[in-house]
Amino acid sequence: MKTYFHAVDMNTWPRAQTYTYFTNTVSTLIYSINVTLDVTIVKNALKKQKLKFFPAYLYLITHVLNEQKEFLMAVQNDTLGYWNDRTPCYPILHKDDKTLTFLWTVYNDNFNRFYEQYMSDMDQYGKQHGILSAKGKPPSNSYIIACTPWFSFNSLSMQLQNATYYYAPLFEAGGFSQIGNTIGMPLSITVNHAVIDGYHIKVFLEKLQWMMDHPENWL
Repeated sequence: MKTYFHAVDMNTWPRAQTYTYFTNTVSTLIYSINVTLDVTIVKNALKKQKLKFFPAYLYLITHVLNEQKEFLMAVQNDTLGYWNDRTPCYPILHKDDKTLTFLWTVYNDNFNRFYEQYMSDMDQYGKQHGILSAKGKPPSNSYIIACTPWFSFNSLSMQLQNATYYYAPLFEAGGFSQIGNTIGMPLSITVNHAVIDGYHIKVFLEKLQWMMDHPENWL
């Protein structure tokens, strides 16, 4: 999929006044929302096909946010607009020295193709150290998505400094927890209030949970 940037017409954009208020009046307002997702169905479906959960997590989050303009907002050359899609950029923890390296995989709407590309990226760059992999700097339409599988959490808050025009969402998942037959996964979503309200996150979460409950539609 070719990535392109579409400028926003501030004269016709319904959110223009809200954007101006949160950008100029109250400065930067970054906030995080923490939820617990039911991953029982999707985790079991992936296990049956012997597929890894993490690339599926990357795919699902990216697929859903790419359907909402609010999660695609950015500033390019001093112009506000939005991408037609985003690319997930994720940290890899090296077992030998416990350092992180950021790697990215171009999104593909076809899960199997995305999964194959993720596995290829890991095979080629996954063992290389340094803050950025040899694949290079993430593209401008990238966003950060991570997972802390070693523990679960009730709340997690990202603190972004000098993020006035940083509009890419940040996602952090935690370790699984099981109550009865239900497997839960905590998810923290950090956004800039200038472009994303709570309602947009509500829509996002509903779509995401539906995707997780219906893996037969994309797996």
